[in-house]
Amino acid sequence: MNTSSFPARRLRRLRAQGALRSLVAEHALTTDDLIYPVFVLPGSQQREAVPSMPGVERLSIDLLLEEMKTWYDLGIKALALFPVTPMSQKSECAKEAFNPDGLAQQALRALKSAFPDVLLMSDVALDPFTSHGQDGLVNESGYVMNDETVEVLVKQALSHAQAGADIVAPSDMMDGRIGAIRHALEQGGFINTCIMAYSAKYASSYYGPFRDAVGSAANIKGGDKKTYQMDPANSDEALHEIALDIQEGADMVMVKPGMPYLDIVRRCKAEFKVPTFAYQVSGEYAMHQAAFANGWLNEEAVILESLLAFKRAGADGILTYFAPQAARLLQR
Repeated sequence: MNTSSFPARRLRRLRAQGALRSLVAEHALTTDDLIYPVFVLPGSQQREAVPSMPGVERLSIDLLLEEMKTWYDLGIKALALFPVTPMSQKSECAKEAFNPDGLAQQALRALKSAFPDVLLMSDVALDPFTSHGQDGLVNESGYVMNDETVEVLVKQALSHAQAGADIVAPSDMMDGRIGAIRHALEQGGFINTCIMAYSAKYASSYYGPFRDAVGSAANIKGGDKKTYQMDPANSDEALHEIALDIQEGADMVMVKPGMPYLDIVRRCKAEFKVPTFAYQVSGEYAMHQAAFANGWLNEEAVILESLLAFKRAGADGILTYFAPQAARLLQR
């Protein structure tokens, strides 16, 4: 630490000019840091707004491909796919999750064919496919069963890899699922398919708009996910979760939500020095949009500042619904 005192040390000297500020900036945000989460609908020429997430739409695959052309030109080269499953295809056993002709699998094939160099990340979890809205299979008492759920998650991850996913992202928080998925991928010949583990996923109240977007809010019927997602009070536990996932074969790890949990991002990066990602979740996005709509915050400045905060905390990349807006701003 520099111990020079004033006036020999004037910290404001390096802030006096824009070029100087840029020269000594410790962190930078680029479009390479952005992963855009998108919601996929069945059918064709289908477009639905998500009321609790202004500016976000559910898109059928044909329209998703059209929009991808624009996003690609903006420099967005990574998508995270979330399918919207019709109620008629949901079940207690979530069998639609590993249907080789399911919506997620169709979208992966179409996108990989049209945009072969775009990174495709697929969500591995059962809540979009279960009639009860939980991320796993439940027993008679409603408890989410761990090992039985892992068996289905393995099938789901393999079906995504077969459809063209570059990264499978287990977001379920079942114990042991990373090792089981890694083993299955190796055995299936998908040795270069990456696993981005949602290692520190908290039982957060910030997920509400997302559940609206994928159509699982009504299914869970006021229930919660506290028996498998992490307690917001804990941070040491997050490091144990992350360590286990790395040991089991995760290539990258995720902290979710984002801004309320930047301390976990920092601890993860400092402790493990592995590729670390964070998710600026639907509730964070909705709060920002409400403030922008009311004129309480400067939209352009706050979008970039909020994303830069992730980089400062140690995130190598950010899942954010602001990806297109941020990319346009970064092009200026």
